[in-house]
Amino acid sequence: MKAAAFRYHRADSLAEAGEMLTSLDNARLLSGGQSLMAMMNLRYVIVDHLIDLNPVSELAGISHHDDHFQVGAMTRQRCFLDDDAVAAHSPIFREALGYVGHLQTRNRGTVGGSLAHMDPAAELLGLAALTDADITLSGPNGSRQVAIAAFPQAYMTPDIKVDEILTAVRFNRWPAGHGWDFREFAQRHGDFAVVGVGSLLTLDAAGAIDRAAVVLIGVADGPLRLPAVEAMLLGMLPNADLFRAASEAARHPEITGDALVTADYRRQLAAVMVRRSLTNAHQRAVQAMNQEHHHV
Repeated sequence: MKAAAFRYHRADSLAEAGEMLTSLDNARLLSGGQSLMAMMNLRYVIVDHLIDLNPVSELAGISHHDDHFQVGAMTRQRCFLDDDAVAAHSPIFREALGYVGHLQTRNRGTVGGSLAHMDPAAELLGLAALTDADITLSGPNGSRQVAIAAFPQAYMTPDIKVDEILTAVRFNRWPAGHGWDFREFAQRHGDFAVVGVGSLLTLDAAGAIDRAAVVLIGVADGPLRLPAVEAMLLGMLPNADLFRAASEAARHPEITGDALVTADYRRQLAAVMVRRSLTNAHQRAVQAMNQEHHHV
């Protein structure tokens, strides 16, 4: 199929894009187009005006700070994946972004486009939830920040008003020496995740877990943090029995089924994958601790 007729508008600045968005009826923003154009061609989405953000250079780039990094909405996913400073301080990002579509889609797709589209299986949404990210939105009344926990409103419906533009996202960094893991199960490489899981944890001097974050993607309307799993880990010395018990709490009641798999299947898969993810994250944390002691 072909997209319904629309008018194309090129925005050369954020201010110009904002003016177009408020003055044009039934307008949509074009970033990487990896999701929007397919939906327009299938006529799931019909627009009268398409506003191209690609020339807006002020929306692209990554800035690094002591406790976080700020990523512009028009930053290509490939640029994010290839950023060595991000990989050095937050290696889970490179691991997770490798699951995003294929090379071609990562070359074109943007960080902001993925977050605004809010597909439940989006890896970037999972990373945002895992790091308690903040989303920056720009509108006619100025800018506002939305915590990632409040960003999903419903299925593929983010907290973005019709006259607002997602401009940046702030990802919080975890301390040096943390353990991490990100993995997915999909029917084919590059397909949407049936279940995806990300884990972060830190160890104290005695080897007990003193901080943990676990998230599921592809299982609900948005990324699903698992506070019950995280609470079971805190203060505990890691072992196989602990991770097996904690993973049972990953059988979350909000996990849903679809035309391909049942909710029970997803819950079973989530439990297995959380256990494996925590095991690997712990091994990496131990390796980091041993390397630190070796250098002292």
